[in-house]
Amino acid sequence: MVTLLIDDKKIDAKEGTNLLSVCLENDIYIPNLCYIEGMQNPPASCRLCFVEIEGQDHPIASCTVRVRDDMLVHTDTSRVRRLQKTALQLLLSVHDVDCKNCPANRKCALQDIARFLKTALKSKRLDLFLKKTQVDQSHPLFDYYPNRCVLCGRCVYVCRDQQKLTQLTFAQRGFNTVIGFFGNSQTIPPSCDRCRACAEVCPVAALLPRREI
Repeated sequence: MVTLLIDDKKIDAKEGTNLLSVCLENDIYIPNLCYIEGMQNPPASCRLCFVEIEGQDHPIASCTVRVRDDMLVHTDTSRVRRLQKTALQLLLSVHDVDCKNCPANRKCALQDIARFLKTALKSKRLDLFLKKTQVDQSHPLFDYYPNRCVLCGRCVYVCRDQQKLTQLTFAQRGFNTVIGFFGNSQTIPPSCDRCRACAEVCPVAALLPRREI
């Protein structure tokens, strides 16, 4: 076990434990989208879980840090909040903010993060850039909404690493990046229909089982 200070709160944790996980387990909220408990190599793709660690020149994504003894961590500094708000605004600039018609309304990670950061869901700083495809129905079991998707990668992770089904992946590049599907109705394994882990782990209802729509 090691002892570290997080926002002046003394925390005991197992050495090498993920810092973001330690914070969340001790009721210290850090905005995050792409992290799932148990990840060995978190992608840090959402760029939201920044913290400042004494001895480091710049804020760092907490999901990429392993705790050590005598670590001094600050989660609520002006630099941290500025980076988090910028990251959220970038996400919202490619997100179709239509909460009242979204199944994730009132249980949406973006709503929770915006509320925590005291940031509006509709940015006045950045232009809105939406994909032309509103609903992708190429998967035989799920409907995918590209303009809701925050590309957190949770669905890809649970499909590949937890369920060992490897049916999902990132496709295309840049602003056109989406979640892609392998196979067709003949090649999708029956276990995929019974699983639905990808839809359950989505924080914004971008992936929905078709029979539940």
